[in-house]
Amino acid sequence: MPLSFAPSGTATIPLHILAEDQLEAWLDTQPDATRNALTSQGFTGALGQTVSLAGPDGAPALAVAGYGTVATRQRGRFHLAAAAPKLPEGDYHLVSDLDADALSAEALGWLLASYRFDRYRRQSPLLARLVAPQGIDAPRIEAQANGEALTRDLINTPANDMGPPDLEQAARDLAAQHGADITVITGDDLLTQNFPLIHTVGRAADRAPRLIDMRWGDAGPKLTLVGKGVCFDTGGLNLKPGASMALMKKDMGGAAAVLGLAHMIMATGATVQLRVLIPAVENAVSGNAFRPGDILTSRKGLTVEINNTDAEGRLVLADALALADEDDPDQIISMATLTGAARVAVGPDLAPYFSDNPAFVTALETAAARVQDPVWRMPFHTPYEAMIEPGIADLDNAPKGGFAGCITAALFLRRFVTESPYAHFDIYGWQPTDAPARPKGGTGQATRALLAALPALLKS
Repeated sequence: MPLSFAPSGTATIPLHILAEDQLEAWLDTQPDATRNALTSQGFTGALGQTVSLAGPDGAPALAVAGYGTVATRQRGRFHLAAAAPKLPEGDYHLVSDLDADALSAEALGWLLASYRFDRYRRQSPLLARLVAPQGIDAPRIEAQANGEALTRDLINTPANDMGPPDLEQAARDLAAQHGADITVITGDDLLTQNFPLIHTVGRAADRAPRLIDMRWGDAGPKLTLVGKGVCFDTGGLNLKPGASMALMKKDMGGAAAVLGLAHMIMATGATVQLRVLIPAVENAVSGNAFRPGDILTSRKGLTVEINNTDAEGRLVLADALALADEDDPDQIISMATLTGAARVAVGPDLAPYFSDNPAFVTALETAAARVQDPVWRMPFHTPYEAMIEPGIADLDNAPKGGFAGCITAALFLRRFVTESPYAHFDIYGWQPTDAPARPKGGTGQATRALLAALPALLKS
């Protein structure tokens, strides 16, 4: 079901948000019964504390949620999302002095806390519902929550139910929802229409590779999103060990992220000409799988020596990026679960990105801080270009040595965008442990930051 706020106008329960340094002043304004009840339950305003007080009829009449201190809040985000599951069933309205940005973030966190992945098993719903606080853009927050839910659903679905045809169907459903146009190039048609790398990576699977191309909007700047759609990655002939294969259903996390972002853009009616390109493949093993040592020619005409078939994501992205570049958009953004090196560098919570444009960097990082969607800039370090040049071909898909793995991957991708502004996000797409508003499992990264930054990025 869509994630949404409770309808306004109904009887609601006040939920007071109280930081530790606000508690005493607030208690001084309350009846003795309220003060005594909170004191007896040890409420101090610490982050994560929640108390609900019943009225004469036994129903919840008032609730309080601790908001901690500035120092404790800096160690996390979406703090009210941690309180929501502890509250009794009912519709709540917030009572606080939070500013509009903080209110928006906490309201979004509450909606995200109500997300459940219940395709395969019934999950208990969140019983505490939130009425949209005054002063926030409720429809925009709901659009962000449902875009994130789409991303999570796609990543969480295992590969037996989320192969290239299923990912195509998800894109078609999204296009139908928003009146977008969509075309798909499948199987050997990829060769006739000059997408050789996408075909090569996906040809060994029994579900045909394809390139999904969705367009929406006829006014404003041209924005093209390219998402890696490797629905499962065995590693190919460079077969992954079992432990490394366990989470490979999430290797289409870039595709899931751009589809979630596309929903946010379309649902909020942004003035933009949006294009979404997703090379959807499965990197499988069979007699016609591509091999280490093969040299492949890309759509761009650049040749690529294959030194590891497990570095396949950059190959399928290369053809899609070349197509994106031919359209001369105002901005190309790629998103991919591309390298383990990025995870080693920044961990699972930060979304590392690459951009040479100072204006892009400023707009993105300002927006990311405001909407609590953290990003971290990594360098397109041009002196490392020699590391991706093997001599026998124009490019090497897996440079030896192990140094700067996420940077060399980003430099590889940049070779296929020569005419347009370009930024690349090497995301993880997975929450390894439960956190407020972010259950263990698939997750979006940098999408809300990009949505918030779009007006500045595109001058729209």
